[in-house]
Amino acid sequence: MSALIGRRAALRWVHLVLGGALLMPYWLLSQVLLSVALPGDDAAHRLALNFAAFALSLPMAAITALVPVVRALEGTAARALCAGAAGELASTPSHSWAARRRTAAWFVLHLFLGGIVSGMSLATPPAVVVLLLSPIDSLGNPGRSLIRQTYGELPSGLLLGPALLALLLAVNAGAGALLARSAPALLGPTPAERLAAAERRAVELARRNRLARELHDSVGHALSAVSIQAAAAGKVLGSDPEFAAEALRAIEETARAAVAELDTVLGLLREEPTGPAPGAGPTLSELGGLLRQMGRAGVAVESLAGPGLAELPAELSREAYRIVQEGLTNVLRHAGPVPARLRLEIHEGRLDVELTNPMGAGRPSRPGGGRGLRGVAERATALRGDCAAGPDGDTWRLAVRLPIGGNL
Repeated sequence: MSALIGRRAALRWVHLVLGGALLMPYWLLSQVLLSVALPGDDAAHRLALNFAAFALSLPMAAITALVPVVRALEGTAARALCAGAAGELASTPSHSWAARRRTAAWFVLHLFLGGIVSGMSLATPPAVVVLLLSPIDSLGNPGRSLIRQTYGELPSGLLLGPALLALLLAVNAGAGALLARSAPALLGPTPAERLAAAERRAVELARRNRLARELHDSVGHALSAVSIQAAAAGKVLGSDPEFAAEALRAIEETARAAVAELDTVLGLLREEPTGPAPGAGPTLSELGGLLRQMGRAGVAVESLAGPGLAELPAELSREAYRIVQEGLTNVLRHAGPVPARLRLEIHEGRLDVELTNPMGAGRPSRPGGGRGLRGVAERATALRGDCAAGPDGDTWRLAVRLPIGGNL
């Protein structure tokens, strides 16, 4: 029942009447053109002229609907008034001929159904009143004669009047339901637009993932080193002031470097979405500072670096530095102050990164952790490389292979 006289029916009726109003200029223009081309004055001719003008006005409306902005306007109206239209409706102008053709089909359907419902809405109420009044004797013979001259011989108005009103409600409900069903197909995004939107979302997600990795690897590493150095300094502050002072200097140096890297990482947020990826960040040429920092935190790293690392592409070198940084941070977090062995070697067109360390006594897992190795794997995958990590006897081994031409 709500589909006939409820709020949904009222909204759809307004939407259909809007379509009838939009049809009027085309219908009037068509009437003028046809009356000039096909003159005539009898009632049958005028009736035929009205129907012909209605038919001619729809192609004219389809042509104007090819204007790109029509889709945005019709989509806004459908979202507000075409109650129950399930699906995504476009809010932007048409950017392709496929979208314009679909908009033209929707516009013609909207105006066609709107013209029918609008015409019935104008004609039905007075007809119902006349039908209901026609049997009343108080009208007298003159009144009944006027009704017969206007509408002809009518059956009982007590039956036909409500039937016409029910017909108007049914036509409105049916036309509104047809528009609601057709809206997503004709006003929704085209397959090309959906694909472009998915690509934009993928690019944005990749940017967000990259930002998360950079923050995790740079700032997370610095905070882990600072927390361990501060704890060590606190334990020996009274018994070994010299060591405590060295730890505080290391904390200062680590914090300063972390602030610089944080500023670089936050540049990703200030970057325009369509701009190039930022190129700032440490590379393997700065690996010595990272190893010294780890040494001060208690992780002595034996580094074996092969020739040719300085000639690596900048992007590959930056990603390799981050991978080594995350690997050493994991050593510090999970194994504690244990020795580690790092091997960097160019072999058969790829960069091999291998980091091993004793398993150690183990440390409690940090709440919210577990993203480091995932970030390493994501970096390797982005460069079309591979990553393996896990225990190897009583040793933990992280091995990454990165093609030198992988993503460049």
